[in-house]
Amino acid sequence: MYSERLGDLPPYLFARIDELKAEKIRAGVDVIDLGIGDPDLPTPAHIVEALCEAARDPDNHHYPSYVGMPSFREAVAEWYRRRFGVDLDPEREVISLMGSKDGIAHIPEAFVNPGDVVLVPDPGYPVYRTSTLFAEGRVHTLPLLAENGFLPDLQKIPDGVLRRTKLIFLNYPNNPTAAVAPGEFFREVVDLAGDYSIVVVHDNAYSEIAFDGYRAPSFLQTKGAMEVGVEMHSLSKTYNMTGWRIGMACGESDILAGLKRVKTNVDSGVFNAVQHAAIAALLGPQDCVHRSCEIYRERRDLLVKGLQGLGFQCTMPDATFYVWLPVKNGMDFATRLLNEAGIVVTPGIGFGEYGRDYIRFAITRSTERIREAVERMGRLLG
Repeated sequence: MYSERLGDLPPYLFARIDELKAEKIRAGVDVIDLGIGDPDLPTPAHIVEALCEAARDPDNHHYPSYVGMPSFREAVAEWYRRRFGVDLDPEREVISLMGSKDGIAHIPEAFVNPGDVVLVPDPGYPVYRTSTLFAEGRVHTLPLLAENGFLPDLQKIPDGVLRRTKLIFLNYPNNPTAAVAPGEFFREVVDLAGDYSIVVVHDNAYSEIAFDGYRAPSFLQTKGAMEVGVEMHSLSKTYNMTGWRIGMACGESDILAGLKRVKTNVDSGVFNAVQHAAIAALLGPQDCVHRSCEIYRERRDLLVKGLQGLGFQCTMPDATFYVWLPVKNGMDFATRLLNEAGIVVTPGIGFGEYGRDYIRFAITRSTERIREAVERMGRLLG
């Protein structure tokens, strides 16, 4: 009944986690969900108000622009200039997305022919791999190892693979490892992409969730990056807007033009009222972002110190709201946490083979629930 292409896809891990969590809740278990990275904090009030006002305007009830309202694209360009010092032409170098996942899922269709290679980090966001498979490309895995700071070793990619490569996915600050990348790494990426005519797609959805003075860069800040790549960004994590489905792709205009051609054939753009709310987020006060980061920092400290107190080797992440914990056979450990302690975490194998001996915690629950989770783990491990 189903296509062969669909049969080649693995089950989407997060959907399966939701099913297992629901089963436990129906059985009466008090489940602490530290699995999926969906902020529990509300969208700031001034953004909600902007949506309500725009939604009442009948002019916003029609089909939106395929690539985003000019005012939204101008707001994105202003935010990039203010935040990263990157100058973007809002007409040619910015388009709207229904969240960054939208752009990640569709961009291989614009550049990858059957059999072309896509460089995919492992562990990594599963959509990098599945979008490649939908485009009938071939995945070449880039191992992200602890000894390399969870950065891919670009020097180990065979020349023959690079000559067949059309696209590379990168993501820093990283999901799931919470690793960050130094500027010299991005310079190496730009050089590699220029030498082999590779399209770089940098997923920067977590840049604003950072701690202890760390400020994540944009890939587009790197000299030459605007000639070889694009950056997918999202308001989901920064402004607690995961359900609103609004993001942006920025960068080299010809690459964006290819993505536009795909998207104009498969969707009709982002609701204008949501774009007005996004403008309020990008151009409005940013103290809400700082407050969120302080809340996540407190949760991070509580969880990491609690895990260390239980004997785990766990480091403090500089960014994201994830904690990446090494454990032997993460799937078995995650199953045990759910069945015996009512704690949902994400097994690292869901992000790729190199995540097999890890689990990921999302610090998207209150300090009280995180403290309770640590106590339950302590009782379980005895």
